[in-house]
Amino acid sequence: MSEFTFQLNESSNLTKVQQLIHAVTQAVATGQLKEGDFLPSVNKLNKDSGVSRDTIFKAYTKLKQQNIVASTPTKGYYIAAEKFKVFVLLDDFSSFKEQLYKNLRKNLPDRYSVDLMFHHYNEEVFESLIMTNIGRYSMYLVMNLNDGPLHPAIKKIDSDKLLVMDMGKPKLEEVSYINQEFDKAAYDCLVEGEQLLKKYDNFYLVYPQSQTPHPKDVMKAFNRFCKNYDMKGSVINSVDDHEVKKGDAYWVIKDSHLVNIVKACHEKELELGVDVGVLAYNDTPMKEVIDKGITTMSIDFVRMGQMAAQYILQKQQVQTTLPTMLTVRGSL
Repeated sequence: MSEFTFQLNESSNLTKVQQLIHAVTQAVATGQLKEGDFLPSVNKLNKDSGVSRDTIFKAYTKLKQQNIVASTPTKGYYIAAEKFKVFVLLDDFSSFKEQLYKNLRKNLPDRYSVDLMFHHYNEEVFESLIMTNIGRYSMYLVMNLNDGPLHPAIKKIDSDKLLVMDMGKPKLEEVSYINQEFDKAAYDCLVEGEQLLKKYDNFYLVYPQSQTPHPKDVMKAFNRFCKNYDMKGSVINSVDDHEVKKGDAYWVIKDSHLVNIVKACHEKELELGVDVGVLAYNDTPMKEVIDKGITTMSIDFVRMGQMAAQYILQKQQVQTTLPTMLTVRGSL
């Protein structure tokens, strides 16, 4: 192996301890340091780098606590049996995100530990979770706060250890991402289902603007589709005070609105796919079996989980926008 060296970056936002921890974990992640390789002694690293003995000891101690480093009284500090810690920060818990996580975990060996956290679109929580965990993990998988530019906190993470998932538009070429597109992709799916939607008199997009972080690009796609294909379309915030009638078709973002529409159809003895049409965002196993099956517009979250695991294992850059697919079932 090449000898491990460390150079302090005085302009970094990380503490000296965090910088040294990051340097060691990065060396392990890239294969520079392998199981059994020895780190420089506290005295040697102090002499070579100018970093204080106390700082080096604190960093080595934290690396031991994370099971990245082990030590013996006579030989010093060395890289422990290979075990990688993965930081996963998702927006919220939902059935389709559960599919993503299960397939991420399923495709990683047991030596990879995964810490799953949620930011719930709270910027303060989002920033705190990232900043307090920089330097503690081998890899970082993060869902951005929205579908715009990456949040500044994400840019603090080493790009070689970062994968942005689902939402977010990275502009830096070195950032890896597996995301989805919300405007053109949604429009193309609506066009694909045009003949099915034409069966209905009214087409509603149920989009609670103040209650969902779902990108507003879907409204652009909806309005453009209704205009170009001469559909009578309206955007409504909720179905709570809306009367579901024969001849209506609905495109829903939130599962709670889907449930309300299905219940209203049952109460009024309206048949899904005949009297009332339903198209839902984000596919889940449950939507395959509700009623006669719910037609969905979705990326493959199982595939996203598999690809994220592959990125962690291979440590090779990935920049992919997953296709959004229309899956037609009985509800349309």
